[in-house]
Amino acid sequence: MTTPPPYLAIAAEIRRRVQAGELSPGDRVPSTRAITREWGVAMATATKALAALRQEGLVRVEPGVGTVVARSASAPAAEPLSRDRIVRAALELADAEGLSALSMRRIATGLGTSTMALYRHVSGKGELVRLMTDAVCGEVPLGPVPPHWRTGLEHAARWLRAVYARHRWMAHAMASFTRPIASPNAMAYTEWVLGALRGTPLTPFEKIHTHLVIFAYVQGVAMADDLEEQARQDSGISDGEWMERNEPRYDAISGGGAYPLLSSLSEGEEFELDLGTLFEFGLRRTLDGVAAMIDETSG
Repeated sequence: MTTPPPYLAIAAEIRRRVQAGELSPGDRVPSTRAITREWGVAMATATKALAALRQEGLVRVEPGVGTVVARSASAPAAEPLSRDRIVRAALELADAEGLSALSMRRIATGLGTSTMALYRHVSGKGELVRLMTDAVCGEVPLGPVPPHWRTGLEHAARWLRAVYARHRWMAHAMASFTRPIASPNAMAYTEWVLGALRGTPLTPFEKIHTHLVIFAYVQGVAMADDLEEQARQDSGISDGEWMERNEPRYDAISGGGAYPLLSSLSEGEEFELDLGTLFEFGLRRTLDGVAAMIDETSG
């Protein structure tokens, strides 16, 4: 008898717990980290197990909560099919599996309806992504514009980074600068940033380019965040474990003395790259450049 792959065995056990009533609709199921601890498997295996359960509709991703048991397939629908319901389902799917997993067929399957039924509310995937982007940008208000331009730009950059942290696929959805998504809430963000620069002597050209430079910087770090998370899931090991495994290779390359400046980084205090620290460093230096344009000293 063929032994099923580990991720299917894990999915079967979680399914048994749901069917036995040990987990009820709305209850959190074991997270990927909890699965790795309980079953002793890699993160990638845990991710596949939860993905299999999501695909069959047994669990769903609840933003801010985690993966929870979905309502019973035999239970009456909580609400009729609507644009808002489709957008919420699309957000759950994209948050869990990324933008590449998003399709009208997958959403229809998750909602227990036909693909054609979705087109009565949404014209297609492009329109759906636009609606998703608008919903995400409207989740948390930016608040009032601060009196000083630097405080405003810092707040806007961190607000945008938080959006990307909650929805990693957003860094890819907003990737085009010459073909931006026509989203009212995204346009409201741009309007807010321009409002923060209103009292400065910058020209309109300089103001919009300042906004786009900061936007591009935040987006670049967000895409790096997403790639790092994907690498952790695919490899099933932490950043520290990865460095330990690859350290001999780096030592062998630098041992010949061809990279003295790079090698010197490890000779003094311990150097550890963190994307959060990198983000704050880069943001300060970017704003220093804006201050130089405005002829102010660094804050």
